[in-house]
Amino acid sequence: MPKITLETSKCIGCGTCWGFCDKIFEMGENGKSHLKGAKISSQKEELEVEEPSCATEAAQACPVQCIKIEF
Repeated sequence: MPKITLETSKCIGCGTCWGFCDKIFEMGENGKSHLKGAKISSQKEELEVEEPSCATEAAQACPVQCIKIEF
């Protein structure tokens, strides 16, 4: 199953990811991106998904490249 990783320590909160893929990403209370339903640690969030769909475009568009998708 594909896994999306968001390196929260690198996120600048620009909103590009949730602009591309608001079914997986959202604005967190801290003003940075957040993976909906993710496992959260101090430096990253991880979410396993059936199909990464629009998250692939979000990862490619991220200006700081803090989104990774493992297949």
